[in-house]
Amino acid sequence: MLKIIVLAILAVFVAATLYVHLRGRVRLPFLRQLVNHSAWFAPYNSLMYLNSSVPSKPYLDRERFPELDALRDNWQTIRDEAMQLFDEGYIRDALNNNEAGFGSFFKKGWTRFYLTWYDDPLPSAQKLCPQTVELVSRIPNVKGAMFTRLPPNSHLNKHRDPYAGSLRYHLGLATPNSDSCRIFVDGQPYAWRDGEDVMFDETFVHWVKNETEESRLILFCDIERPLKSSLLTRINRRVSAFLGRATAPQNVEGERVGGINQAYSVLIRVGNVVGSRVKVFKRRYPKAYRIARPILAVGLLVLLLRWMFG
Repeated sequence: MLKIIVLAILAVFVAATLYVHLRGRVRLPFLRQLVNHSAWFAPYNSLMYLNSSVPSKPYLDRERFPELDALRDNWQTIRDEAMQLFDEGYIRDALNNNEAGFGSFFKKGWTRFYLTWYDDPLPSAQKLCPQTVELVSRIPNVKGAMFTRLPPNSHLNKHRDPYAGSLRYHLGLATPNSDSCRIFVDGQPYAWRDGEDVMFDETFVHWVKNETEESRLILFCDIERPLKSSLLTRINRRVSAFLGRATAPQNVEGERVGGINQAYSVLIRVGNVVGSRVKVFKRRYPKAYRIARPILAVGLLVLLLRWMFG
């Protein structure tokens, strides 16, 4: 009986992952999609897509969210606070490798400063950029907000964000104002401009290229996805709140860090130790390394199949 339940859960997971994978024109390689963190939420995300009250397309009509006009109308005030933070060195990467959601971005020079993250504003944000925090806090469906900077001649690789309970909003603050600095959502490009904003579904495959000599500084927000069902809306808010607490970030030492981010920091440290030893083994015994990798993978697969069907 237990095996039947496990197989049923596995079938739902695979079907939902296929649904997510086939959504849109641009896709990750299927094997990568199966192990990608976006697959973990595939059943939940499928429920969000099927009950969404906004169209299932890469870019959404920003005018459907008139409450965000307050951010666009005050973009210069927001920009001034963001520029001051940048000048003072606060827009930076994670202090202690404790940010699971954006860990790979830091390797490309991407940096950030959080305003709020599915909870109350961060104390550092309230102190250092009070006007922006006040503007963001007046809009209930803004669940997370930060300043993000991408340096010149940098890029972010193709990826899906894992959670479909929200949508993504960008407001250009200090950008190259060039078609050579753009985001591609499901293959469709958008180039940032100062004072202009865009709304898109970040669970489509997307990537970024800044092929200019200037950095790109924007306001980056997670906006609650509108749903047809009031029950699902309440559920989504509870799920969002739970995930937000678990992934709580910090701008400065002393601010609370969520459990997932704490665990990620430990895994990074352990991974660095293990990885360094694996590299030593690979360098000293390259033939043994090439033989051991597939043997280990097959062995783990056999153990899994024996547990499921044996």
